[in-house]
Amino acid sequence: MNDDIAGADPPGGLKANAIGFTDALVIGLNSTSPAYSLAAAIGPVVAVVGIHAPGIMLASFVPMLLIASAFFYLNKADQDCGTTFSWVTKAMGPWAGWLGGWAVAMTGVLVVGSLADVAVTFGLLTVGLDSWAESELVRQALTVLLILVMTAVCIIGTEASAKVQNVLILAQVACLIVFAAVALHRVYTNTASLEPLTPALSWLNPFGSGSAALTGGLLLGVFLYWGWESAVNLTEEVKDSATAPGKAGIWSTVVLLATYVSVAFAVVAYAGTTYLTDNADEEESIFALLASEVLGGWDWILLLAVSTSALASTQTTIIPASRTILSMARRHALPSHFSRIHPRFRTPHTSTWWVAAVAIAWYLVVNQISSNALFDSLTALSLLIAFYYALTGVACAVYYRHHLTSSVRNFLLIGVGPLVGAGLLAWLLAESVIDMSDPANSYSDTSWFGLGPPLVIGIGIAVTGVAAMLIRRLCSSAYWSERTSAAPPQPARREQ
Repeated sequence: MNDDIAGADPPGGLKANAIGFTDALVIGLNSTSPAYSLAAAIGPVVAVVGIHAPGIMLASFVPMLLIASAFFYLNKADQDCGTTFSWVTKAMGPWAGWLGGWAVAMTGVLVVGSLADVAVTFGLLTVGLDSWAESELVRQALTVLLILVMTAVCIIGTEASAKVQNVLILAQVACLIVFAAVALHRVYTNTASLEPLTPALSWLNPFGSGSAALTGGLLLGVFLYWGWESAVNLTEEVKDSATAPGKAGIWSTVVLLATYVSVAFAVVAYAGTTYLTDNADEEESIFALLASEVLGGWDWILLLAVSTSALASTQTTIIPASRTILSMARRHALPSHFSRIHPRFRTPHTSTWWVAAVAIAWYLVVNQISSNALFDSLTALSLLIAFYYALTGVACAVYYRHHLTSSVRNFLLIGVGPLVGAGLLAWLLAESVIDMSDPANSYSDTSWFGLGPPLVIGIGIAVTGVAAMLIRRLCSSAYWSERTSAAPPQPARREQ
């Protein structure tokens, strides 16, 4: 009980009104790491659904938009930087809320090291230092250094983070636009060097390759959109915190849809399905191969896009994890020292450094097993993502349960929409578990306890979370005394 008394209410809070809607939107976009996500997923998606890859980008957008609606309405009721943790706690109780918060925090731990590694690798390739990129020692050392630098930027202040993100998103989007434009131009002028295809609107049909392929494509497609909610995790630091963060999250998904569909059209049209399928196991390196094919001596443009994408996401992925841990500590769901706010910068410096430290340790330890094991840990991300997104969708309907029938808008946007999104993600979660149970579907192609490594990692994280939750419950009962609640009448009437 002592740790809940000492330092439980640190002086000052997060810096209010530090950034605006545009900054939040940029951070939401960069958190998804568009160029890196496309590079990592486009080959496997084409291998599964062929020319209908743009359709998969469109279909994957649907559950994301529905869950983004849940984030918008829940943020209107509760501007807490813990987002899923705080909302699920209010709607469904402390046990479900704690597990939701744990899932959000652990996604940052799993992915930060990999993102930084990609940023370093493609950055070195951009400037021609290929030998450095091939050196495990050099690459890992620079990756750790990069994580520390980006963590320091997060702590120095949200304004500084936003300024860095604005520069990185401009560089990333500009590079992607140049690549897509050149690729399509070469297709229509018959100067493409691979096996070009003429783009057609039928490519937008996600059902064109069959239901089995659709399921596999959606499992990959959801990964592309993950991260937009970072804008909402900054709710306590954004101007007009009741609406701007939620709007930024929704608009992030819309902008991502346009980006993904256009680049997918360009890639499939230029390279053809055979080339992309044959190189699907190259992961993000597929863009390195396509860069020289499409841009020739200007291939550094696309390499720079992937590098800045991963660099931006390295920083922004720390935000949801650190803010969620801060929120959990303020409610005594975690030890109170995690709730400390930097007296000068007014950022959660303790929780931020902890996220960085655990992420670095995870990255270094898993890399000692094999680089494939690192990819397996990323695959396990889909389990955590689907879980806490689905949980948030259900929490929205539960929290507003007394107001769902007060208007058609409430019924569709606050009730049916989030529940449908949650249902789709729960289905994808179940499909992921089935897929990951087969060791042959892992990057390592090995069996851990008779299962695929990604599923074992996911189960291990879940078990560790439950154990940590029970231990915390024994140490302090303050958080577990909270009771569920429903949205008050007045906010619901304003929606009509």
